[in-house]
Amino acid sequence: MKHVLTLGVALCCTLALLCHADEPHITVTIDTKKPGPIIHRNIYGQFMEHLGRGIYEGIWVGEKSRIPNKNGYRKDVLKALKELQVPLLRWPGGCFADEYHWQDGIGPRNQRKKTVNTTWGGVIDDNAFGTHEFLELAEMLEAEVYINGNLGTGTPREMAAWLEYMTSDSDSSLAMLRRANGRDKPWKIHYFAIGNESWGCGGNMTPQYYSDLYKHYATFLKTPSDNRPILIASGGTEAETIWTETLVKNIKPSWSLRMDAISHHYYTLPTGNWEKHGAALNFSEHEWFSTLWQSLRIEKFIEDNIAVLDEHDPDKTIGLYIDEWGTWYDTMEGDNPGFLFQQNTLRDAVVAAVNLNVFHKYAERIHMSNIAQMVNVLQAMILTDKEKMLLTPTYHTFKMYIPFQDAKTLAYNITGSPDYTSNDKRIPGLSASAAESKDGKIWLSLVNPFPSKPLKLKVKANEPIKTAQGSILTAKHMDTHNTFDKPENIQPEAFSAKADKGELVLTLPAKSIVVVELK
Repeated sequence: MKHVLTLGVALCCTLALLCHADEPHITVTIDTKKPGPIIHRNIYGQFMEHLGRGIYEGIWVGEKSRIPNKNGYRKDVLKALKELQVPLLRWPGGCFADEYHWQDGIGPRNQRKKTVNTTWGGVIDDNAFGTHEFLELAEMLEAEVYINGNLGTGTPREMAAWLEYMTSDSDSSLAMLRRANGRDKPWKIHYFAIGNESWGCGGNMTPQYYSDLYKHYATFLKTPSDNRPILIASGGTEAETIWTETLVKNIKPSWSLRMDAISHHYYTLPTGNWEKHGAALNFSEHEWFSTLWQSLRIEKFIEDNIAVLDEHDPDKTIGLYIDEWGTWYDTMEGDNPGFLFQQNTLRDAVVAAVNLNVFHKYAERIHMSNIAQMVNVLQAMILTDKEKMLLTPTYHTFKMYIPFQDAKTLAYNITGSPDYTSNDKRIPGLSASAAESKDGKIWLSLVNPFPSKPLKLKVKANEPIKTAQGSILTAKHMDTHNTFDKPENIQPEAFSAKADKGELVLTLPAKSIVVVELK
């Protein structure tokens, strides 16, 4: 009898443990009653530079191309970008901006200068894609525009003249030249940057020297009162705060001087080593983890630069723009190293999602970010090969996140989530963001970074939850990607769950991204 009782107690304990193990230890609690800052739609901005096949072939093929096009723009790429609801385009660079002279890219295309792209591959740029072509593309996509001015090899006069050419509604010679080139009405210019990466390819300057140049150039950037772009100063990179500190101390706004935002750049290298970045495909779990760990360092960089801004700009008049970010891998064998073409996998999609969640968290200061880059370069949305085109996993992440554009952030709390660790490093085992979209719907994004471990969690809110409906992006392998032969290897699938007693219980598969509307 004693043995039977012992067995019975053991069985009951085992069943209790199993039942307890089935209960989720992770809880996400959302406060829907206290909306926070707006997630500016331009956090989902795109970057396009004269680099490799990013513009030529990727977007622009010319009217005579056999690739189906509309006025020279690829129809398939246009359609995909419209469906992505791209809010903002940044052009012409990047490093290319500080060697770009805008007058080379206007007028009849067969009469434009042919110039050497000394930054990216030494190829000839026939300047077929210039100011008119870029701004027409933006209008076709209903996107705002962000133009980088040439500080490195340009002059204040050249930069001021470009803005006058684009924005003047007068009868000045530059405005009349624009009209003669086919554009009657001025364009709306939303953002304008004075230089790019002035610490490096933009001139190898010191923060103090650049800040003095900024004041010099910005003084002469005059536009009509109803068409004044947000002026952006070129800031630092990675862990640096010296650029933000110097700029905010040295540039004091006045009636003749503005500085509305400071840029900051950070690229994710799996190794953290610019000599050998890491592979885009066939990587180990170690590189999966290291990529995420390296990428999430961006949050500390953001916090430190915002702390500087909060000290010197407590009224929060100056934005912090992450206008270049994304993954950067080693060039694949056989590719031109100056073209920065790389394959895009599920890992990139997860990197994009966790970064977007970070940007949402700091939406009070971060009103813009631009992933590098839109087509065929680095962490692209779209890849092309002549007439072929595919959508990348990163594209799918951005599309899943569309409801967060201009949504109000909602406070949330995560308890019980395990850390994802490797050696002495760790990252959060769950990434999330919650928001109330413009139409009043409640949205939740969840990212499981574990490559082989599903997560079970409970979601609660102020009011009882009935259902969750949305989409999920995941795949069997860490480097699952789309190819031109199999362009739908990885794409979002429908995801839904029903709540029990007002609380939602979800299972996130390993290495997955889920975006759902909570009803």
